Amino acid sequence: MHAGLRITAYAAALAATFGTAYGVGQVVGPVVENEPPARHDMRGDGNGPAHSEHESPPAGGLQISEKGYTLDLATPRLAAGRTADLRFTVRGDDGRAVTAFRTEHDKELHLIVASRDLNTYRHLHPTRAADGTWSIPVSLPRAGGYRVFADFTPEKKGAENLTLGADLAVSGAYRPRPVPAPDATAETDGYQVKLGGALRPGVARALKLTVSRDGRPVTDLQPYLGAYGHLVALRSGDLAYLHVHPNGEPGDGTTAPGPDISFTATAPGAGTYRLFLDFKHDGKVHTAAFTVRAGGAAEDTAGEPSGGHGH
Repeated sequence: MHAGLRITAYAAALAATFGTAYGVGQVVGPVVENEPPARHDMRGDGNGPAHSEHESPPAGGLQISEKGYTLDLATPRLAAGRTADLRFTVRGDDGRAVTAFRTEHDKELHLIVASRDLNTYRHLHPTRAADGTWSIPVSLPRAGGYRVFADFTPEKKGAENLTLGADLAVSGAYRPRPVPAPDATAETDGYQVKLGGALRPGVARALKLTVSRDGRPVTDLQPYLGAYGHLVALRSGDLAYLHVHPNGEPGDGTTAPGPDISFTATAPGAGTYRLFLDFKHDGKVHTAAFTVRAGGAAEDTAGEPSGGHGH
């Protein structure tokens, strides 16, 4: 595609419907061929099924319906650069809107919006009306294909955490952008964040992110949603979703408020991933992004630590 190519709202809607990646396929194709969508449970904290040493966990966010719940996106398209309400409903197998959710990390539902080229990312917390409709004002800077992820647990006995995904089209002048090259250092809002560790398919591995500003370590991170950091990984190509949380929490007597934030994560498969770290300092939430490549489990190095906490 050439720069300046116009995508009408109609064309964008068609592309979202059929999962077109708006040019991403010219840069990075699907990283795992013939991989069927699998049920989502990426936790390694004892709250979900355990995975063997070299068994990849199921990929999340690839399905709009799962285990009797459906993500009903009432706003399938937006215009680039314009603020508009993004509205959706989670429906049960009876078609009715779900109105009872468990609170996890201080919120009933976590909403992730990401462009298919993984250059734009939003971690949002919409408001739920009494009738079960969720909404939040959103402004997305560039045209193209996006994916909306709803991460929640229904307030129902035996219900498991789910991540449902739906396509969103954003109309406007589209310019394709490649997925950023891998780099162990990210800059955001004057902060520098370094990434240590590796992401491996089917193997729990420790990831350590170190936050500094002006060359000095940040040792007074503030709790955000009950933790010092939140990490989301999205796989390039199909946007398989992995949401992990840090090892330890504020006030547990052992977890320091920086500069290091440690996680344990298991990739659902090989490929290129974008990692998005949210952390809070000086009263503001900042997001640092990294590109990493997860190879085959056989390529894993023996010197890397493993762990068992994640979501």
